[in-house]
Amino acid sequence: MSNSNSFFNLLLQILILGVLFIMGIYVYFRYIEGHSISEIADQIDQVVEDTDQLMDEMDSQISFVTSLENYLPKTEEDIIVEHRFYTLSYSEKDEQAKWVAFELTQDKVNSFIAKRTNNFREDPLVPKGSASIWDYKGTGYDRGHLCAASDMTFSETAMSETFYMSNMSPQHRSFNRGIWKELEQQTRDWARANKHLYVITGPILAKRASKKIGDNRVTVPKAFYKVILDLKQPDQKAIAYMIPNEKQTKRLEEFEMSVDQLEKITNIDFFPALPDQQEHELESDYNPMYWIYDEERYQTRLSEWNYE
Repeated sequence: MSNSNSFFNLLLQILILGVLFIMGIYVYFRYIEGHSISEIADQIDQVVEDTDQLMDEMDSQISFVTSLENYLPKTEEDIIVEHRFYTLSYSEKDEQAKWVAFELTQDKVNSFIAKRTNNFREDPLVPKGSASIWDYKGTGYDRGHLCAASDMTFSETAMSETFYMSNMSPQHRSFNRGIWKELEQQTRDWARANKHLYVITGPILAKRASKKIGDNRVTVPKAFYKVILDLKQPDQKAIAYMIPNEKQTKRLEEFEMSVDQLEKITNIDFFPALPDQQEHELESDYNPMYWIYDEERYQTRLSEWNYE
């Protein structure tokens, strides 16, 4: 997930630059401008104050981001696969991820460096091999992203990683290009509004026999879920969705549920690293007032996306 080392390196660079800057101020005002020592001291005090404020802001950001690295879900017999920009737990018997976890930030979703690659390929990090593109060919199912390609436009590496087959799951075409697309776009809107979100998404994999496709016998899920967590103050909040894998005309609001409710369905402990009290408060309920939807997008889904 996030690489905290880069933040510490940045802090070190700030410290070094700060020292050099203070030395430069002293030389300039003492020997070029001819200011007194007291005047120079006032200038340096202001620089130190500004630098301290910047370091406090950076330290707060580091503490927040690093803590999220521990907030991965927990399920039975996890086969954890860590890519640079998302982490997943792979199910060998279903040949797809049980969950995919990643972070969305305002900066990430507002950056459009990378274009969609469509570089679908097997995941070399899955120990026994992932599903292949041929498992989906001629089946009528889309290779549906769990971590959306459009969530990773901030980096060519991130974009490329989303096309590993471990990040794919069989989705009905009208579902993938309809309500699932709407929920993905809505989640990016919430990332812009809330600055930082933690997202977990995956298929509902039934224990009883389900439809399979391809030589690798990829399970076709009956539904998909998405969990969204906002840990930034002052409005910490979480919400979950479970949506059947088929064309939908209902509004997204009709698929809202608490994280606790989804945990009972999936048998996944989504945020085991949270302190118990905080976990209970965030997972036991949700406030619909925090999650506002785009009406125009819903109408576009009904009139266009459901039929693409």
